[in-house]
Amino acid sequence: MVIKTDELPAAAPADGTREPSSQAGGKGRPGAAELPSVMLLNGDCPESLKKEERAAELPRENGLDEAEPGEETTGQEVIVIQDTGFSVKILAPGIEPFSLQVSPQEMVQEIHQVLMDREDTCHRTCFSLHLDGNMLDHFSELRSVEGLQEGSVLRVVEEPYTVREARIHVRHVRDLLKSLDPSDAFNGVDCNSLSFLSVFTDGDLGDSGKRKKGLEMDPIDCTPPEYILPGSRERPLCPLQPQNRDWKPLQCLKVLTMSGWNPPPGNRKMHGDLMYLFVITAEDRQVSITASTRGFYLNQSTAYHFNPKPASPRFLSHSLVELLNQISPTFKKNFAVLQKKRVQRHPFERIATPFQVYSWTAPQAEHAMDCVRAEDAYTSRLGYEEHIPGQTRDWNEELQTTRELPRKNLPERLLRERAIFKVHSDFTAAATRGAMAVIDGNVMAINPSEETKMQMFIWNNIFFSLGFDVRDHYKDFGGDVAAYVAPTNDLNGVRTYNAVDVEGLYTLGTVVVDYRGYRVTAQSIIPGILERDQEQSVIYGSIDFGKTVMSHPRYLELLERTSRPLKILRHRVLNDRDEEVELCSSVECKGIIGNDGRHYILDLLRTFPPDLNFLPVPGEGLPEECTRAGFPRAHRHKLCCLRQELVDAFVEHRYLLFMKLAALQLMQQKAGRMESPSTLENGDSLSSESKPEDPPGPEAGSEEEGGGASGLAKVKELAETIASDDGTDPRSREVIRNACKAVGSISSTAFDVRFNPDIFSPGVRFPESCQEEVRDQKQLLKDAAAFLLSCQIPGLVKDCIEHAVLPMDGATLAEVMRQRGINMRYLGKVLDLVVRSPAREQLDHIYKIGIGELITRSAKHIFKTYLQGVELSGLSAAISHFLNCFLSSYPNPVAHLPADELISKKRNRRRRNRPPGAADNTAWAVMTPQELWKNICQEAKNYFDFSLECETVDQAVETYGLQKITLLREISLKTGIQILLKEYSFDSRHKPAFTEEDVLNIFPVVKHVNPKASDAFHFFQSGQAKVQQGFLKEGCELINEALNLFNNVYGAMHVEICACLRLLARLHYIMGDYAEALSNQQKAVLMSERVMGIEHPNTIQEYMHLALYCFASSQLSTALSLLYRARYLTLLVFGEDHPEMALLDNNIGLVLHGVMEYDLSLRFLENALAVSTKYHGPKSLKVALSHHLVARVYESKAEFRSALQHEKEGYTIYKTQLGEDHEKTKESSEYLKCLTQQAVALQRTMNEIYRNGSSANIPPLKFTAPSMASVLEQLNVINGILFIPLSQKDLENLKAEVARRQQLQEASRNREKAEEPMVTEPEPTGAPEDSASQPQATKDPSSPSLQG
Repeated sequence: MVIKTDELPAAAPADGTREPSSQAGGKGRPGAAELPSVMLLNGDCPESLKKEERAAELPRENGLDEAEPGEETTGQEVIVIQDTGFSVKILAPGIEPFSLQVSPQEMVQEIHQVLMDREDTCHRTCFSLHLDGNMLDHFSELRSVEGLQEGSVLRVVEEPYTVREARIHVRHVRDLLKSLDPSDAFNGVDCNSLSFLSVFTDGDLGDSGKRKKGLEMDPIDCTPPEYILPGSRERPLCPLQPQNRDWKPLQCLKVLTMSGWNPPPGNRKMHGDLMYLFVITAEDRQVSITASTRGFYLNQSTAYHFNPKPASPRFLSHSLVELLNQISPTFKKNFAVLQKKRVQRHPFERIATPFQVYSWTAPQAEHAMDCVRAEDAYTSRLGYEEHIPGQTRDWNEELQTTRELPRKNLPERLLRERAIFKVHSDFTAAATRGAMAVIDGNVMAINPSEETKMQMFIWNNIFFSLGFDVRDHYKDFGGDVAAYVAPTNDLNGVRTYNAVDVEGLYTLGTVVVDYRGYRVTAQSIIPGILERDQEQSVIYGSIDFGKTVMSHPRYLELLERTSRPLKILRHRVLNDRDEEVELCSSVECKGIIGNDGRHYILDLLRTFPPDLNFLPVPGEGLPEECTRAGFPRAHRHKLCCLRQELVDAFVEHRYLLFMKLAALQLMQQKAGRMESPSTLENGDSLSSESKPEDPPGPEAGSEEEGGGASGLAKVKELAETIASDDGTDPRSREVIRNACKAVGSISSTAFDVRFNPDIFSPGVRFPESCQEEVRDQKQLLKDAAAFLLSCQIPGLVKDCIEHAVLPMDGATLAEVMRQRGINMRYLGKVLDLVVRSPAREQLDHIYKIGIGELITRSAKHIFKTYLQGVELSGLSAAISHFLNCFLSSYPNPVAHLPADELISKKRNRRRRNRPPGAADNTAWAVMTPQELWKNICQEAKNYFDFSLECETVDQAVETYGLQKITLLREISLKTGIQILLKEYSFDSRHKPAFTEEDVLNIFPVVKHVNPKASDAFHFFQSGQAKVQQGFLKEGCELINEALNLFNNVYGAMHVEICACLRLLARLHYIMGDYAEALSNQQKAVLMSERVMGIEHPNTIQEYMHLALYCFASSQLSTALSLLYRARYLTLLVFGEDHPEMALLDNNIGLVLHGVMEYDLSLRFLENALAVSTKYHGPKSLKVALSHHLVARVYESKAEFRSALQHEKEGYTIYKTQLGEDHEKTKESSEYLKCLTQQAVALQRTMNEIYRNGSSANIPPLKFTAPSMASVLEQLNVINGILFIPLSQKDLENLKAEVARRQQLQEASRNREKAEEPMVTEPEPTGAPEDSASQPQATKDPSSPSLQG
C-alpha cells in the first residue's frame, strides 16, 4: 500500500533533471523519511494567506525567532472561546414562538440583528427584549444576564419611536425592498460587491446536491459557447457579468420618499408626529403617511394640501410594512416573495465586505427614485447612522483607544484586534468619502485664500491634504513628484509601526486616496495640533529635513523597542548648531505629544533605508553587480526606499552567511589550523557577497527555494554550539568577532545587522566620531542594493521558470515582486532578465504580463496629469477620448467638448477658489493616439528603463501578443474607471471604440492599513504544519479553530478567511467528506468574488477547486459550467497561453471524456498538451501525463493508431526520466500492450469485413465508456491529490499509530518546555515567499497528496 512519492506526476518540478530526488523528500527536506506514515506533500503551502509574510516576519528578531509572549498558554485559552451555546425561545407579536441558538459572548444587540434579518420578523426595528418582565440592556453580553439559560423565553416588546428610530426604520424597510437589487454593488457603495457564483450553480449547491442525487446521466448539454473553445480569437466582455434572474426586482412600491411637509410643525410635534412619508403604491394610489411615536398611519395630506388628521382605514401599525400590507395587495404579495428570495440567498452574497470593492464594468441601469439615497447625498451623513452618541466620531480617539485595550490573554487580544479592525475599516470608508468630497469641491478649505494646490481640508474630524509640494517642502527631493510618493511611503511606515505594535507609541490613522488624477492623504487629527504652531509641537525629529533636529528621551526609549524588528540603527546626527543629537529613526520622523498626553510619531516616509540603485551620490561607487546593470540611475525623486521584505531577506541572507563563516572557522580550528582568521579579516572582499563565483551567491538562491533546509539545520545546530560555549572559549569569541565583522554586524559578539535610514539623506550630517560607523553603513546599503539585483530578481525569475509562482495579471505579478522586496520600478530589469534567460520560452507568460503592466503603468502616469486638466462636466468625454487614443485602432478620434450652448458667455475670472478638480482648459481634447503612444514609450524608458518597440496599440498587440481587453481591464483597475458592459469594437478603423456614454463612473483607488488577526494566524500556521506532518484530523481542528478566531476578529468576510475555507475544503475532500468540502469551497468562491473581485486570479483558482468537488459529488453539469467560467475569466484576464490553462483544459477535457463528448474533450486535452510542452519542456512528467490522457480519449474513440502514438511518447518520457523499473513506466508499457491488442483485434475485424463483405460474422467490439471513478482518479492526479484506498483495518492501525506518535510527542514536548511552543512550518525561516506564496501560486507543491 505504500506508494513512492516520485509517482506524483502533478507535483513534478519543471526541469526534468532533479525530479526523483527532489520529490522523494518533499522538496528535499530533511527527515522526510521519519515523518508519520501518512504524509501530505504540501511543499510550501502557497494555499496560505495573501499578505501573510508581513505578519509572519514582523515579530521576528534579527536572525532568530523568539517565542511570542502568550503563545505558551494557547492550549488552555482556546477553551474560553468555546463556551457552549444554548437555545432561547423568542416570542414576537403576531407570529408563532421560535427557538434561537445563541452563545454566551454574544451581545443582546446581536439577537436584535438576527431578528431584523429573519424572514418573519425582518420588518421590526424598534423593539426591546424582555426576560421575565425585565428589559435587557442592548450592549450587555448574554452571559452577564441573570437567569438567562437554556430554554429561557425572551419577549419582543415594541418600543415607542423617536425621530432617530423612525429614520432607522424607514432606512431598514428601504434596504429590505432593495435587498436583491445589485445597483449598490455596481455603484460601489456601502461595502456591497458582486458575486455571480449562483448563476453557474443554479442556486445554493447544498440544496441542488440533494435534488440531483441520482447520477446525472440524463443528457447534459456540454457544448461550451464558441468563445470558450481553444483557439477562439474573440474575447467578449458581456459574459463577465451575466444577468441574474433575481435582479429583475419585483416591484412592491413605485415611490417611497420623504414628504415635502417635513418637519412637523410645533403643534403636530406635540401630538407625537415625527415625520411624514409620501408613497405611491404599485396600484398607483398616492398616500401620505405619518410616522408618530406610536407607529405609522395614513393622514389626509395631499401634495398641495396639509391635513395631518388620520385617513381611513384608521389603522395604526408599529411597522411600516404592516401598514403597507394593509393598503396595497401587490405590496403584500411581492414583499413576501422578495423576503423569501432574500433569505434563500447565500448569506455571503449579501454580507457587507470590510473594505469597498469596485467593479470596473457595469450594465446600463435604470435610475430609480430612492429617498434614503437622496437624503444621504444631501445631509452631511454624519448623524444618526453612525449610532454613536455625540454625533461626529472622534476618529483619532477611537483609533488610539482600541490600541490601548488590554492584550494579556486570548479573549482580550481577540477583543482588541476586533476593535482595531472595525475602527480601521470604518475610518477607511469615511476617509474615502471625504477625499472624494474634497476633490469634487464639496468641502470648504481651512485656508481658502491660498491657491488650490496648497489647500487643506477638515471634514468629519479627518484632515485632508493634496499630494502637491506645498511651500517647497520637498524641493531637494523632487518637488511635486516627491510629494506624490511621500504619502504612500508614509503609509508603509504606519503599517510597519502598527504591526510592531509597541505600547505607548502612537501613529495616525492614514488612508491614501487617488481620485480623478489627484492624490489625497487623509489622517486622523492629533488633539491640540491645530491650535498651536508646528514648530512648538515637534519635540523629536526635524521639520526642515535635518537642519534643526531635536531628540527626546521618552521617544528614544519607545523607538528603541521598534529598532530590532525594523532593523533600524540608533545613530547620532548634527543639527545646525553642530550639536550631536541621538535618533532612532530617520530625521523626518517627527514626535509630537498630543493634548491627550500620547506620544505620536508621524511623517514615517523614510522608515526604510534608501535604495542606492536609484539615488546617484557623487563620489560613491556601487558594487559591480549594480554598475553592470546600469545603476545608479537618477529617479524622479529622492525618496526611493528599499521595501521591508527586502531588508528582511537581506538580513536573513547575511545571517546564513555569518553562520557559514563561523562554521568554516570552527571546523578549521578543530582541525588545528589557526591561520584562517587572517583571510577573513578583510571584511570588504566579502561584502559584495553575491558575486556569482562566491559560494554564498548560488546557495542564497537555493536557500530561498527551501532546498537549503538541511544546510539550515546544520546552521541551527552550529548556532547552538556557538551559544553553548559562548564566552568560555576565547577562540570561538574570536571566530564570532571575525564573522560579525565580515557580514557588517553592528555588534561584535552576536549577529545584529541594522540600517541607518539617514545615510545619503540630503542635508543630514554626521559627527566626526561616527565616521567609521557611517562608512560601514554606506557599504551595507550598497550591498543591499547589489543583493536585490544579484539574488532577489534572479530568484524571482527562477521561481517563475519552475512555476513556483504563477502570476496571471498585473496585480499578481506586482505582488510576487513585492513579496521578494522588489519595487515596481525594477520591472524593466525583471523583463530584461526574462529576455536574456535561457528558458525564455517558458517565461513567455511572465514576459507578456510584464509588458502589459509596463504599458498600463506608464499610461496611468500620463492619465493622472491628463485628468487634472479636466473639469467635471467634461470628465466622461475626456476619459473616453483617452481610452480611444490608448486602445482603439481608429486613427484620429475627436474629443467631444461639453456642449457650447450651455457654457455661459460671462466667463468666471476668479480662478483662486476653484475646487481642485475644476481647471477649465480643454488641452486634453487635442491628444492623439500617436502622441499618447509616443509618451507611453518615453515614460517606459524614463521610468522603467525599458525600450518598447511599438508606435500604436496595434503594433504593441502584434509585437508582444497582448490583448486589448486585458489592457482595458488593467488600466481601468489602476485608475478607477468604470465602463459600460458591452462589446467594444477595438479594431474598427471606421469609428472609435468608446463614446462618452460608455464611461459610467470614476472610482477612488484606496490604500490603507490592513490590521492583522495574530492569534488566528498562528493557529492557521500550526494547522498547516500539522497537515504537512500528516495529522489531517488535528490539522483540520486547528484550522477550524483559526477560522473561528478569524471570524471573531474580521467578521464574516475577509481574504484570510477565504484561504482558511479553501484549505478546509481541501482537507475534507481528502478525508472523503465531499459534502463538507463542497460547502466550504462554495463559501471560499463567494468570498473571493466579493472581497477580491469577480475575475481576480484567486477567484479563478477557487472556481477550479469547486468544480473538482462538484464532479466528485456527481454534479457533472455544474462542474462543467464552473470550469467554463474559469476558462472564460482566464481568457479575459490573460489569454490562452498560460501554464495554468494546461491544468484547466486537462480538467475540462477529463470531465468531457467522462460524459462521452470525445471530440470536444480532445480539443481541450490537445491544447493542454501543447501548453504543457511549451511551459514545462517536452521531456517533463506533466507532458507524459498529458499524452496519456489524450491516448485514453483516442482509445475510447477506437482510433488506436493515434492512441498508440501518444502513449509511446509518454512511455519514452517515463523511461528516460524515471527508468525502466519505475511503476509509472511499467504501467505505461502495460497500457501500450493492451492498446496494441485492441488495435490488432480491430484490424482483424476490418480484414474480415473486407474479405467476406457484409455477410461476415463479426464478434462485437467492446468500446468502453470511461467510468466516473476512473475519470475522478485522473482528475485527482492532475490536481495533485492522491488518495490511497484504506481498508477499515488499515484505518484503525493508522489511528492507533497517530495516537502513539502524539503521546511520544507530548512526552518529548514536556521534556523540552524551553523549546518554542508553536509548531511552525519546517521551512528555512528566511524565505518570505515560502511563508506565503501569493494566492495564485502553483497547485503542484501545495496539493496535498496522501501517502500511506
